[in-house]
Amino acid sequence: MRIFLFLFLLFPAIELAVLIKVGSSIGVFATLLLLVLSGLAGVMLLRLAGFATAWRARERLARGELPEQEMLQGLLMAVSGGLLILPGLLSDLAALLLLFPPTRRWLIGAVRRRVETRVRQGGTFTQGGDADFDPRAGERPPIQRPNVIEGEYERKDR
Repeated sequence: MRIFLFLFLLFPAIELAVLIKVGSSIGVFATLLLLVLSGLAGVMLLRLAGFATAWRARERLARGELPEQEMLQGLLMAVSGGLLILPGLLSDLAALLLLFPPTRRWLIGAVRRRVETRVRQGGTFTQGGDADFDPRAGERPPIQRPNVIEGEYERKDR
């Protein structure tokens, strides 16, 4: 969690440094125009990607298939649109990488492989989920079930 906090604090500082450097090279007006145009492109991308993803997902559902690929692609398109809306050139570069289909397919494949590995191991996606599991021993600790007391009751109204 500390790495995310560090990146959350570091990313805006790096974006600002890049904006200052680019602004000094191409000019303030050109830099602002670039930021506004990328923001508008992000808004348009979010609208178009949402409709296109919903349409493809509906087609797959009509064929009786699960639209997991379309959902993941739609999610990545939404993330790239959000990154384009953010003011900054590094976020725009990351958005363009997500918009590039081979990069998007590679990222979806990497996420799928990670999920499949975790499912095969029987683990969870939290840090503490397998804290007591020692893969060398090959045994999992017993699952703690809540105490349940069964009984009957009868309500007597006066």
